[in-house]
Amino acid sequence: MQRVIERILNLLAFLLTVNHPVTAEDIRHTVAGYDQDSDAAFRRTFERDKDLLRSLGVPLKMTATDIWEVEHGYVIREDEYAVKDPGLTDEERSALLAAAQVVQFGGQPTEMSAIFKLGGASSLISTPAIGADLGEDLEGLGVLFDAIASRREVRFAYGDRRRTVHPYALAHRLGHWYLAAPERKEPLPVKAFRVDRMAGIEPHGDGDAFEVPANFDSNAVFPGGRDREELHALVRFASDVAPVAQNQVSGTEVVDHADDWVELRVPVHNRHAFIGWMLGFDDRAVVLEPAELRESVIAHVRGDR
Repeated sequence: MQRVIERILNLLAFLLTVNHPVTAEDIRHTVAGYDQDSDAAFRRTFERDKDLLRSLGVPLKMTATDIWEVEHGYVIREDEYAVKDPGLTDEERSALLAAAQVVQFGGQPTEMSAIFKLGGASSLISTPAIGADLGEDLEGLGVLFDAIASRREVRFAYGDRRRTVHPYALAHRLGHWYLAAPERKEPLPVKAFRVDRMAGIEPHGDGDAFEVPANFDSNAVFPGGRDREELHALVRFASDVAPVAQNQVSGTEVVDHADDWVELRVPVHNRHAFIGWMLGFDDRAVVLEPAELRESVIAHVRGDR
């Protein structure tokens, strides 16, 4: 992932700096990251990078390099790409800085240069004591991201065997990255593979090797998504935390109550997310029904899952 991001940023910086149309060959021999061995490999990489820039809203255009219009090149007009000053207050910039500081990728905090370009933030703000780490294996994520974009097969070791899959989608759920993919020889079902449990991730074959079905639903594959069938759980909360639970989950109803406890009927949109939410209440909440969900929570507490 880091290599892909660096190459995209190098390309963007180069096109903004030259401010005139440049050919693909100029880009290949000038911009770091386009050192592919063959012309075909360069073209595939460059085409994907162009599509990515345009999908991000970058006005990358092709136009003639001179008045004779014999040769054409790529250009990003600064006046079309520049963003107007949003006029953020010191408090708003400080809030952005705090949000950026708590998000980490590969154990590293988010780059702060964007905040400085917006005018900086208050010197009084301190780094938050909590954070969210969005992964460590940047190289592996980069291979998967590229394979999804180019619809290219991926090979990796998972569990006790080597697998070849059709990568459909990536998502960060419940503290881990997951890849949704069916195995090549078994197009169904689509499985969720934890990226940190993969070894030897490598692309295989050419691009456009498969098509993602139009009816593919990542929520039905990734943990933390919305379950196809919603259920309701009967949960007994300590009276002091019951109001917290009611405020956090809409549609919660009071079933029964006493001085020191309250029974609530809680809608469960996703079992994985619900279990994680329940564990946050420690011993201040107990699932009573349904029995299957209660057993799942107990198994997580015991470390069986």
